[in-house]
Amino acid sequence: MAEKNRLIEMYRTEIVPALMKQFEYKNVNEVPKLVKVTLNMGLGSVKDNSKSFNIAVDELSLIAGQKAVPTVSKKAISNFKLRENMNIGARVTLRGTKMYEFVDRLISIALPRVRDFSGVSEKSFDGRGNYSMGVKEQMLFPEIVYDKIDVIRGFDINFVTTAKSNAEAKALLKAFGMPFRK
Repeated sequence: MAEKNRLIEMYRTEIVPALMKQFEYKNVNEVPKLVKVTLNMGLGSVKDNSKSFNIAVDELSLIAGQKAVPTVSKKAISNFKLRENMNIGARVTLRGTKMYEFVDRLISIALPRVRDFSGVSEKSFDGRGNYSMGVKEQMLFPEIVYDKIDVIRGFDINFVTTAKSNAEAKALLKAFGMPFRK
């Protein structure tokens, strides 16, 4: 049996009652929850260098705690020197316990390591309760060994929730400890 994650317990014991009171939900199932977290790294700059591409995919796998899947181009675009089925990025979709472990590491370890950090933007909600943010460098995560980095790369993080509005999603993420700007 897998051990309980601290964010899962916090969601059940603290966040659900607080959100039910704040938004006046009648049923526990109305409370928004985190469905999945996706990580996406565009690697078009190293599409010709397979060693560098594999290093980037491995780094994303280390950060996520789950194997990253390379993404390939769907069609050829001659202006970008891109052929069909060429490796152009990597992605990971996290659900369940691994998702909560990643969110915990992001909020409690990685974001505080950002230099001159003043919080994440409140404007990155999509209107349907999902939130997106970018990370400029992979070194924020303690899993990445500084000496083994060949290039500093950033990636996108998307939080998919069951919230029906931006306000509900923001309240959910804020309850998890997401540091939004004042």
